[in-house]
Amino acid sequence: MSDVKPLLHERFLDEIQHEFPTFAIKPKKDDRLQRLIHKLLIVVTFGGQRIYLTGYYTAMFGKLWVPDSWRSLGDLDRYVLLRHERVHLRQRRRLGELGMAFVYLVPFFPLFLAYGRARLEWEAYTETLRATAEVYGVDAALLLRDRIVARFTGGDYGWMWPFPGQVNRWFDHAMTEIRNCAGSREPVIKQSLE
Repeated sequence: MSDVKPLLHERFLDEIQHEFPTFAIKPKKDDRLQRLIHKLLIVVTFGGQRIYLTGYYTAMFGKLWVPDSWRSLGDLDRYVLLRHERVHLRQRRRLGELGMAFVYLVPFFPLFLAYGRARLEWEAYTETLRATAEVYGVDAALLLRDRIVARFTGGDYGWMWPFPGQVNRWFDHAMTEIRNCAGSREPVIKQSLE
């Protein structure tokens, strides 16, 4: 019998696979649709989103589409990422494929004021913050503020919610809840995600 314990992200992948039996991780660069989305995003965001294919992880059609950087992510970073993406898988189950696409792309507008997409991403990024605090500590989660605010208010997500004050208030609220739940728990390791 082997004494090798599976990595945290591998154990979590087993949980996801149990909850979503058809779930799989697929490389983005090998998929025509992902390459087409990449090109379309460059055009519709006026170049604001140029790294969809190489820097973004995407839950779509019950799969996780990953860039090449997936191979270089460490165990805990993969775990944090998978926690975020599981939220999207659950949203898809709750809303259905068409409902998820509609909420993600339509209310109020596809660009510049995408309230539906912002709501879905607030839920997923709250889980990112929670998972980061659990494995790296609350201070590491706090370091994500600028990056997350930039994603909501910038071209990465098509300026989905271009109100930094409101995004910062959401962030503060999420972190208050996370701090209250964290209590005296120690992180898995003590280092930042940098």
